[in-house]
Amino acid sequence: MRSGAAWLASEPPDVQHAFLDGLTTEQVLALPFIFEFWALEHQVPPGGVWRSWVILGGRGAGKTRAGAEWVRGQVEGAMPLDPGKCARIAIVGETLDQAREVMVFGDSGILACSPPDRRPRWHGGRRMLIWPNGATAQIFSAHEPETLRGPQFDAAWVDELAKWRRGQETWDMLQFALRLGERPQVCVTTTPRNVGVLKDLLTRESTVMTHAPTDANAANLADSFMVEMRARYAGTRLGRQELEGVLMEDAEGALWARQRLEDARLPEAPALDRIVVAVDPPVSGHAGSDECGIVVAGVRAQGGPQHWSACVLEDASIGAASPHDWARAAIAARDRWGADCIVAEVNQGGDLVEAVLRQVDPLVRLRKVHATRNKQARAEPVAALYEQDRVNHLRGFGLLEDQMCAMTTGGYEGTGSPDRLDALVWALTELMIEPATKWRHPAVRAL
Repeated sequence: MRSGAAWLASEPPDVQHAFLDGLTTEQVLALPFIFEFWALEHQVPPGGVWRSWVILGGRGAGKTRAGAEWVRGQVEGAMPLDPGKCARIAIVGETLDQAREVMVFGDSGILACSPPDRRPRWHGGRRMLIWPNGATAQIFSAHEPETLRGPQFDAAWVDELAKWRRGQETWDMLQFALRLGERPQVCVTTTPRNVGVLKDLLTRESTVMTHAPTDANAANLADSFMVEMRARYAGTRLGRQELEGVLMEDAEGALWARQRLEDARLPEAPALDRIVVAVDPPVSGHAGSDECGIVVAGVRAQGGPQHWSACVLEDASIGAASPHDWARAAIAARDRWGADCIVAEVNQGGDLVEAVLRQVDPLVRLRKVHATRNKQARAEPVAALYEQDRVNHLRGFGLLEDQMCAMTTGGYEGTGSPDRLDALVWALTELMIEPATKWRHPAVRAL
């Protein structure tokens, strides 16, 4: 779904001029306040029956504007209050100052979004907005959940729920207060964090969610901000959370923890003695196929195996590709990094995997591997290398690391097949696990 503004921006000048020239003076004045015309897809309330709408987004993704406009939509109407409109709204921020300065008076807050003839008045002593039609909105602090005991509302806007120190207590008190009207609803605008109150809310059947990264609202942000944020945080755990708006959590019994992966990040590739490209090819090559996992890794093998260290250099995986496409991608990754061979699982494709690769490069050096154990069993020795701080990552492996953190002692808890993870496991097995079983001390070899 595109907004009206996006449609207009994509049209040629003659169409744009015809649209604008066709507006009356009143329509031109009203246009800045018609949010349906400007709204991005994630800022539009979902249809259907729901109690909680959670807008997960990166910094600057337009969450505050969406929350403020949703409040407007709940209360605006003729005098007196229209049937079906909300009469009492709770506005809950982390602190009273943040609720007032961001949600009410902020650049994207309620007052800034309201047209002059429908703008509410702020009553500081009562910490309350009062609209011309009689609707009211009262602000609350998440530091004081007990202040929600007593009042009652038919709607609420909650901002940055994931950073509230007393999040669960305040959320619970708010739920008891949402008891007016036919169907009380709450809009939650937040950057995701791995906290129980948010994770529990997202699992409820009465919750709907929209999501957007910072990039979705880039047109309204400074170019220098976007350039700096991408340069500093792209591919990092913080960037995934704060820019992409992804909820970063570890599964119960996960073999890898996100913080450990973040701590193992390197800004550039170290000196390496050997580099390989590992491929976990899909069974088929149509639009519904699994991804083809393609991971490049290298090893610094100085001294005994206990001193070896590895670095994951690139996740070159591609989705729903034909055999020729993934073979070309694997060969290209080999050439980029000067890898000495391609390691490919051949359980499913057998000789076909080799044949496809040799169609692209007849002289490719290929190491064929067979899976004799399940994915979890193959992954555990590799996970142990990470526990020993012997594997590092470069930036930009968000999807690979998602699969890693979804592999648990009980099996894989992610969606689809962990093809990127499989390729990683084959690469590090080839570089560190297998050679360690055959290594002998130089003094022993000399005998």
